[in-house]
Amino acid sequence: MHRLSAYVVAFSILCGSSYSPAFAQDNSLTVFAAASMKNALDDIDAAYTAKTGVKVVASYAASSALAKQIEQGAPADIFVSADTDWMDYAISKKTINEPTRINLLGNSIVLIAPKDSKIDNVKISQGFDLAKLAGDGRIATGDVKAVPVGKYAKAALEKLGAWPAAEPKFAMAESVRAALTLVARGEAALGIVYATDAKVEPGVKIVGAFPADSHPAIIYPVAATATAKARAADYLAFLRSSVAKTVFERYGFTFLIRPTS
Repeated sequence: MHRLSAYVVAFSILCGSSYSPAFAQDNSLTVFAAASMKNALDDIDAAYTAKTGVKVVASYAASSALAKQIEQGAPADIFVSADTDWMDYAISKKTINEPTRINLLGNSIVLIAPKDSKIDNVKISQGFDLAKLAGDGRIATGDVKAVPVGKYAKAALEKLGAWPAAEPKFAMAESVRAALTLVARGEAALGIVYATDAKVEPGVKIVGAFPADSHPAIIYPVAATATAKARAADYLAFLRSSVAKTVFERYGFTFLIRPTS
């Protein structure tokens, strides 16, 4: 029965949804989403609530932390990861309704500095010396062993030959937003974050962009959890809509699918 209900939810998502207010009877959904999605998803959730009357409670953190929380029984209806690895992990733990999974968004990573930094216009290419650029300062990003932005950053720096010298200068943060804050406060001379994060933080500036081919493609998959409420299908359909696409693109995300409505 559980498997049957999972496929019914998946089928309703793939076929689209009317976003009917009839789903609003118990009036809430809980979304666990990658920290980098906060500004865009807050706007989308407000639009969804205005349309349906369903309250969306969002919890933002590193995808690694969220996947572990769901594994430990946290009551989430939706999981949005900033990489495919942590969604794959959640699926392997049977905590995700796998047929509902969609690769929804793309992003890019950039090098940032405090807004008043003298560092500017850095050409990021093979052999660039990030360690020298940072000087005596620290370089902030997410934990390279677990947090997606850190994993992307390390992969790029390894490919460009900059990782061995720069590694000792890294300050590993618990999420991309924590890394962003370190740079905005001047506690780190440089940082590697998503372009979408840099766009919403006035305390930093983008000083360079990493080549797309220097790291694995940045993909945000979304899915309902194995214990999701039935209305999760309606919410996921809304994330696939033209309304959501407009919001995501305004914040700098790439919309990877054709909108359903």
